[in-house]
Amino acid sequence: MPQIVLKGICKYFKVRERPEGRFSVIRGAFARNTRLIKALDDISFSIDQGELAGYIGPNGAGKSTTVKIMSGILTPDKGECVIMGRIPWKQRIAHVARIGVVFGQRSQLWWDVPVSDSFDLLKDMYSIPAGDYAKRHKELVEALDIGSLLKTPVRQLSLGQRMRCELAAALLHSPDILFLDEPTIGLDAVSKLALREFLKRENKEHGVTMILTTHDMDDIESLCSRVMVIGRGKLLYDGCLSELKRQYAPLHCISATLEGDATLDSMTHGVEVEGAVDIRAEGNVIKLFFDPSVTPAHVMVQRLAGRLPLKDIVIEEQDIDEIIAAMYREMCL
Repeated sequence: MPQIVLKGICKYFKVRERPEGRFSVIRGAFARNTRLIKALDDISFSIDQGELAGYIGPNGAGKSTTVKIMSGILTPDKGECVIMGRIPWKQRIAHVARIGVVFGQRSQLWWDVPVSDSFDLLKDMYSIPAGDYAKRHKELVEALDIGSLLKTPVRQLSLGQRMRCELAAALLHSPDILFLDEPTIGLDAVSKLALREFLKRENKEHGVTMILTTHDMDDIESLCSRVMVIGRGKLLYDGCLSELKRQYAPLHCISATLEGDATLDSMTHGVEVEGAVDIRAEGNVIKLFFDPSVTPAHVMVQRLAGRLPLKDIVIEEQDIDEIIAAMYREMCL
């Protein structure tokens, strides 16, 4: 049986708008127009225990709203949400005892007290037995390398340091499910890599189910085999990342730098390479687009090398951001 089940979830928000035209400020003081926004439109999916799923989409697509419903913060206007046999907003105390939540732009640590004091407060809040707390505390401190930060007030931590402490705080009570809403936002490359490695290990060793919302597509490619794409409140795609790429980005690109001063314009005989879908020139760099399911990359390189004086080549897949943008345009316009 799936650990998380959402069926036909809808959520509306009322937005008040000030009247336009002359004296709008005065009229707005007495009456404002109300517009109903459909944040989620019939969202349905299920997630099994131990899955690490990515939940992605543009700003305002409905990602955070979905996470807030699953964590019990918001109540949907329509539909069903059952997580570990409970309805989050109706059985909230029992529900939050078995989940962890990390919001990249919000902190669950107390700002002016040392990190260790926040951890101790969370121990009491979750009623974690002393022995279990000591074991889990030691494990997380070592895994996230935060031993030197425990006596530091949260407000004095860098963003990367704080996010490591936020993760430890969310996992102290050994939750079954971890919701991660933009956990790497604003982090430097080193911090991102360390965070990803920790999440992979936690998922594999402890079987923690994770739902990751992010705008960083490197996070998705590094962590998630399954990805769900949301746009304008609708679920546009639910499947493996490789199939998403196959459907919406079938082409690969060979970026070839030519020797010396050679350019495409200087090739009097022109350039035609069998299997090329498109060829573009940017100075002495040639970009050749091809479908690897039709012609293997090594064959395309051989054909290109037979036509041009190559100095260097790079084979690239289409950027995942471009894939999502193309999907969003196709399905939502």
